Amino acid sequence: MAGYKEPGLGDRRNASAEARAKAIEALKAKAKAPVDPAVLAERIARAEAKEKAEAEKRAVAQRRREEEKAEKARIAAEKANVPPPPSQEELDAQRKALRDARYAARKARKK
Repeated sequence: MAGYKEPGLGDRRNASAEARAKAIEALKAKAKAPVDPAVLAERIARAEAKEKAEAEKRAVAQRRREEEKAEKARIAAEKANVPPPPSQEELDAQRKALRDARYAARKARKK
């Protein structure tokens, strides 16, 4: 009755080299295999859907952060009894009024 023979270093190296060669051959065969257009289209569609979902998720998270920031600012303003900052339309109107005043002053100087 023969007992178990411990594989030596050479045996393990040969087994490893054979396994590596077999894996490389499998990868080469897979790379050379033609891709079915339907499968390719499905992969592209899945990738686009995933990208769209991730973009939507990022947009929702950004909106939520902005809303939280605005809410915190509003609460802080209420606590400090400070009037809220002017809106963009109000700022634009103030800038326009200043610009018009400068324009009118310049025209008045020329007369």
